[in-house]
Amino acid sequence: MDELSALPPEGTRRKTRLRTSSTGVRSAYAPSASPVSTRAESPRPSASTSAMARPATDPLEILAPTPRRHLLESSASQHWLRTPPLSPVSSRAASPAASTASQAQSHRPRHHTSFSALLEHDHSAAAARTGVKPKPPTADHEDSTSMGRRWIRWMHRRNLRGIVVPAAVGAAVLVKAAIGLGSYSGHATPPTYGDYEAQRHWMELTLHLPFQQWYTYDLQYWGLDYPPLSAYVSWICGLVGSWIEPTWFALDASRGIETQGSKVFLRATVIVWDLLVYIPALVMFAWTWQGSRSKRTQNIALLTLLFQPALLLVDSGHFQYNSVMLGFTLLALNFFATGQDLLGAVCFVLSLGFKQMALYYAPAIGSYLLAKCVYLGPSKGTTLFTRLASVTAITFFLLFLPFLPPFAPLSAILNPITRIFPFRRGLFEDKVANFWCASNVVFKWRTWASSTSLVRLSASLTALGFLPSVFVMLRAGFKFSRTDEDSGKEVPAHVPFLPLLPYALLNSSMSFFLFSFQVHEKTILLPLLPITLLLSGSHVDSAVYSWGVLVNNVAVFRLVGYNPLRVPQKSFTQILSTAVYCAALSLHVLELVISPPARYPDIYPVLNVLISTPVFVLAWLWSIKSGMEVTWALGGLGSATAVTAKADGSRRLSFSGERISSEGAAGSYRQLGGRAVSLGFAQTKKRAAYESSRASSVAGD
Repeated sequence: MDELSALPPEGTRRKTRLRTSSTGVRSAYAPSASPVSTRAESPRPSASTSAMARPATDPLEILAPTPRRHLLESSASQHWLRTPPLSPVSSRAASPAASTASQAQSHRPRHHTSFSALLEHDHSAAAARTGVKPKPPTADHEDSTSMGRRWIRWMHRRNLRGIVVPAAVGAAVLVKAAIGLGSYSGHATPPTYGDYEAQRHWMELTLHLPFQQWYTYDLQYWGLDYPPLSAYVSWICGLVGSWIEPTWFALDASRGIETQGSKVFLRATVIVWDLLVYIPALVMFAWTWQGSRSKRTQNIALLTLLFQPALLLVDSGHFQYNSVMLGFTLLALNFFATGQDLLGAVCFVLSLGFKQMALYYAPAIGSYLLAKCVYLGPSKGTTLFTRLASVTAITFFLLFLPFLPPFAPLSAILNPITRIFPFRRGLFEDKVANFWCASNVVFKWRTWASSTSLVRLSASLTALGFLPSVFVMLRAGFKFSRTDEDSGKEVPAHVPFLPLLPYALLNSSMSFFLFSFQVHEKTILLPLLPITLLLSGSHVDSAVYSWGVLVNNVAVFRLVGYNPLRVPQKSFTQILSTAVYCAALSLHVLELVISPPARYPDIYPVLNVLISTPVFVLAWLWSIKSGMEVTWALGGLGSATAVTAKADGSRRLSFSGERISSEGAAGSYRQLGGRAVSLGFAQTKKRAAYESSRASSVAGD
């Protein structure tokens, strides 16, 4: 309908209609009496007001106010450019009835059910119950945001949304290349020469030796101790590198070679595999897990994941390929989210086949898939379980095929297995910030227990550590299991308890890092992946964001990606962060000023362990707590939740709004990280509670 057709003819009087905006920040106009119309009639101005506003002979003029969305965007852009606003409110005239309509409708909830709208609704509901008014947003809130958020906001307002992702990926590649200009562990340090020589040696080893000798050749000099897929990647890199310069990978003759060309080639291979596996998985995660949110939020999540400091320093600084393993795991999560469980199982097996550290995620992913089989019911669940078992077995078989008959004797399969699981090395080797190394300061485990007993004890403690997440996941699967009435309906792509998966991954991987046998420093990258996934989509003031930043910073023991001088809120996490940062800075200063005494040469690494280990233990406990709270929000641990199936096969959770917001915004499902892993679940459930409260308020009016 043309806008001109809505104007009244001359000489006639009719009620003024105000245009509304469905995407505005706040709907300030009265709702229409008609259930279909999207326009709202404003109250008729009084005669005195009309006489003062215009001559009596002029026809009635409609002056539409500027939607508040445009006002906010304009003011924000003016703040970014440091230019004064055109006027205190707007450069456009406002309708005489706008203020009246706004006052008449100010007590009604908003129609736009975005997360920001729901957050304000939760704050208002909590204030009405407790009588405490919520704190208004501070004036410097936008100044306190990170440079990445401001850059993405600027790009979106300049209509440059299409180049945000390529620009972010390009910047990440540039940062990785810049990190590669620095030194690395073992540089010019014979006889083993560090991480660079290990990767280079594995490339020449796989290039010149048959499969059967890969895991048996000269084990004292960087013997291969990763699963077959990692060896295949080394073979591909060695093959390409030998085409460029054969002397880089001459077996035995090239030991200790540290030419600039060979190091540049190995640095480039890290970036190339990153671009092939890890970065596409990140982009898919932002589109899939953040699909119900704005494009700007998806870009912020991607930018956060691209510049995770620990992974940048370990992989790009020390010739590692951990991003390939993490990329396959992330691809598995993405396929689980879209309902492609078989592809997800294949990707996770590939992650296990690349590095055995991916076993840290096995309890969480295994319990999730088992819970989904329970959720689907006896018939479809059994079918899915059989398919998953078959696909997993076939993928493992293909990975280990060169070590099986007829390509090798059956006993050859033991060679990679014994190298992959090094139980003979002892409980720990280096100073790692886990339970065993920290407690060994006061209790010498190797003196009081044998190696076999320590293996059993570590396995028991690790199992007890991830047992809560497994229990919660399986409990949710039984709670939401489909009945016989749902057997003929279409199965939804994602299950209701999918938001539990990142918390289960965090709990499981942190349990392995803290309590398992023979933990390496770089295995902290596995707990960092799920907590960074949660961090990427969380609000700056949420508990998820605070824990994610703290754990990431402690993992690299640097103050990276966060402003520690920001005034902390009165919360345990912020106080703990300040204390840990002060302790880390103090330790760095002491290490620079005072040399370690001859009696305690490892005092600074031990102090590092004692500072970092409590943070990781608290993060592990927080993952258990958050998983249970999210399950409670989903209804997995309660009895009042009802799961109703729609005709189209989709499922919606319905439960009382009091349960959702009984503790206010600070304890709601969204603030616990549900918004970061929602796949639309958080918005769906919040919208259900919001609509019920809105219906009750309208009925009360």
